[in-house]
Amino acid sequence: MLVLGRKYKFTELELKRLQKRFKNISIVNYTDQDQNEVLWELEESLKSSAYDLLVLNTKLSVGDEIIKYLTNLQFEKRKKPLKVMSIEHFMEKYLHKCYIPEDNSDLDFLEEIQPYSKFEYFQKRALDYFVALTFFMTAWPLIYIVKYKMFKESPGKLYFKQERVGELKKTFQCRKFRTMHENSYHDPYTRENDNRIYPFGALMRKTRIDELPQMLNVLRGEMHIIGPRAEWSILVEEYEKKLPYYHERHLVKPGITGWAQVMYPYGANLEDTRQKLMYDLYYIKNWNLLLELKIIYKTILVVLGKKGM
Repeated sequence: MLVLGRKYKFTELELKRLQKRFKNISIVNYTDQDQNEVLWELEESLKSSAYDLLVLNTKLSVGDEIIKYLTNLQFEKRKKPLKVMSIEHFMEKYLHKCYIPEDNSDLDFLEEIQPYSKFEYFQKRALDYFVALTFFMTAWPLIYIVKYKMFKESPGKLYFKQERVGELKKTFQCRKFRTMHENSYHDPYTRENDNRIYPFGALMRKTRIDELPQMLNVLRGEMHIIGPRAEWSILVEEYEKKLPYYHERHLVKPGITGWAQVMYPYGANLEDTRQKLMYDLYYIKNWNLLLELKIIYKTILVVLGKKGM
């Protein structure tokens, strides 16, 4: 795989995933430098290795000479035909996430992100009721274990309530098992080895057991089993100021688990939020029942400790 430009910078996690799919990954810089220099570097790269995919990852428009060269390449007889793909299409096909433009000027982007159709919504609600009702009928032993361990390590309330932002930016009270000591200092972000979190609380966070009381929010119609993470209203205000199209994730109800949660590790900074937003928008844009079941499977692996989020 040969990448032209650095409009999008791949994360270390993404490069590891791509290296399993592509043996050779190289990047050719593309700025406002001489087009002949870029063309020469492209030619040398394509001669030295048998690339079968060229990804256009440029902020600047590609020059006529380069376009002519790439067009001619597609007609040449090669061991492996060269396929040319934009970074936007590449990310959706191979990384299963949407590229987010750097500003709100790309109106075409808005056409692609739409709420669920009536039939899709019906399928999601059927899954919601099945999973939530099954949980309430079978999870009593787990609740007693949580209660025992919590009161032993950190006496206090069993549940923690917080205002979260839902569909169409309507707020609701989200309930979770308490994972921090009561009366901990206020900070919207958690840190590694955060001393506010007691040991069993850390385990619940890692396995996402603390999210299970949100099943009640699901039955109330405030959440789905699967969807973008329900964020705290204070954080939403901050993210909407700094991240283009962040509000698009509120076209649908949030979920207890989701595509971003199973595809990207936990992170608390702005870049982590941007990365997770790309996965959220991919999920909304490409929703189907198979993707829904895939997320459930990956979530089960997390709960069983087979894979970390």
